[in-house]
Amino acid sequence: MKFHHKVSSEFKPTFRSSKIAGMFDIDVEQKIVNEWDVDFPIEDVNPDWQVGVIVGPSGAGKTTLAKKIFGEDAYFQGFEWKGPAVVDDFPESLSASEVPAALSAVGFASPPQWLKSFNVLSNGQKFRAELARLLTEDRDLVVFDEFTSVVDRTVAQIGSTALGKYIRKTDKKFVAVGCHYDILDWIDPDWVYYVDTNTFEDYTSGRLERRRRPEIKISVQRVHHSAWRIFQGHHYLDKTINKSAHCYVATIDEKPVAFTAALKFPHPTVKNMWKEHRTVVLPDYQGMGLGTMMSALIAEHYHSQGNRYTSVTSHPAFMFSRIRDPRWVMTRAPGRAPPAGKNSKVTGQSADRVTAAFEYIGEKHEPNQ
Repeated sequence: MKFHHKVSSEFKPTFRSSKIAGMFDIDVEQKIVNEWDVDFPIEDVNPDWQVGVIVGPSGAGKTTLAKKIFGEDAYFQGFEWKGPAVVDDFPESLSASEVPAALSAVGFASPPQWLKSFNVLSNGQKFRAELARLLTEDRDLVVFDEFTSVVDRTVAQIGSTALGKYIRKTDKKFVAVGCHYDILDWIDPDWVYYVDTNTFEDYTSGRLERRRRPEIKISVQRVHHSAWRIFQGHHYLDKTINKSAHCYVATIDEKPVAFTAALKFPHPTVKNMWKEHRTVVLPDYQGMGLGTMMSALIAEHYHSQGNRYTSVTSHPAFMFSRIRDPRWVMTRAPGRAPPAGKNSKVTGQSADRVTAAFEYIGEKHEPNQ
């Protein structure tokens, strides 16, 4: 697709602006015009492409360009949120399980936050909620303007990773339009158009090597249970912790990002049995799979020492992940938690949750031939 693109802005004088224009001898009769010949060969890209990026400096004409190429119907710049809770504004056709799945898939995996109204969420949470709602709507193509413009760069990069992974599990196409170049390696695009240089990069052709997500170095160490206070407000169920738990924290660039605690099974007749007690990932780092990574890493730690390691979860993202992960076997299918004993501290509310139980069995190794 080749065409001549022109973006212009016209001065509309007011008393103050005219005075300032005179002070600096600005010719207000002239329009500010930016124009160039566009070479945007989208028709040559593999038709199965799913993620594209239009990037360039502010005022370069990205929005008008995107609308001209992909049409007004595909263009998106924000929803109106009216419901008392974020989940209330999702399409009514979605089931109660589909909404959490969509939110978790874009890295917004904090159920307590889902029950808040949209206006009280952080910018990062709003960004992910918008993405989740947008991607559950009946749209084959989405053009998202001002992509990651209102969030800090950590949220932008991690959110881009989560989005790229999620889009590729659907049959949708997504075009991110924005001024930040730092997301390109994280979102893993099929193509990129640079507005400032009129350059189009097609990674589906095989002539260009695909971008690689930056390597993230994660360190894990055992910590005192007091570290839980950093994470407790983000746990989907419980803010308490057993002080006898073994606690572990994952850090990136020396910043704590994820937490897992393990408890020795308390029954005296059961030996060498440990269970997962808490796993939490801080909101800004959700969507990269850190929770499942951290959970499996700690499980492997105990499994390698000859212990059994189990986990009971009601979090849909953990359930779906473990069902697909050969290192875990399901020992109880999703359903209501079994009745608690008379001395149990489990409340009626938590006993009524839908949970699933798993045991970690580790990697399966083929016998030597």
